[in-house]
Amino acid sequence: MTNPKLKILLAEDDANLGMLLKDYLELEGYEIVLAKDGEMALNFFNKAKFDLCLLDVMMPKMDGFSLAKEIRLGNKEIPFIFLTAKSLKGDKIKGYGLGADDYISKPFDEEELLWKIKAIFRRMPENKVEAPVVFQIGQYTFNFLNQSLTINGSVKRITEKECELLQYLCINPNKILKREDILKDLWGENDYFLGRSLDVFITKIRKYLKEDSSIEIENVFGVGFIFNTNKT
Repeated sequence: MTNPKLKILLAEDDANLGMLLKDYLELEGYEIVLAKDGEMALNFFNKAKFDLCLLDVMMPKMDGFSLAKEIRLGNKEIPFIFLTAKSLKGDKIKGYGLGADDYISKPFDEEELLWKIKAIFRRMPENKVEAPVVFQIGQYTFNFLNQSLTINGSVKRITEKECELLQYLCINPNKILKREDILKDLWGENDYFLGRSLDVFITKIRKYLKEDSSIEIENVFGVGFIFNTNKT
């Protein structure tokens, strides 16, 4: 579950969608304050402390863009995501110009919104956890900072993205890692073409680690991978 102290202001004039999102996010452990229009949302914002704002663009009394401007006057740092029925490039540019952290077009999957929220909270300095940078993988020493794999005195330099993926595998050994989780954690989204890129990187890392037979990146059909580091 998510830290229940994380408080989100949800400004959405569609009552059904608003309640659906409120219930869904509360089940994920967030505290949600729902406002049915922009003026109500601004009133709530001025009376309480929030960690994130979800702002519908088209609302009565005060639209999402105007609301974002007012919020920014009082708080320069709070992250916010625009929810919109429009996917026009101009609207997205305007939203990001106001300092939006992300933008999601309706209709959207609630899980997609949840991933965007989690990604924003992970980027916050107080929520960042420093991952280890040096790992012993069987006979290999992997140094994330200098992008190196060393075995028997032989050093192999690998790319930045290969480093990120190998670090992810090292932090999560001997358990099933879902493809969609890897893609969302490392690339920010679950996409077919990114999935193909992931397969290429996995193949390369397997090749780099082939000198130690105790290490295996196992395919779990239809699910993902297991990074076995104690294979016999």
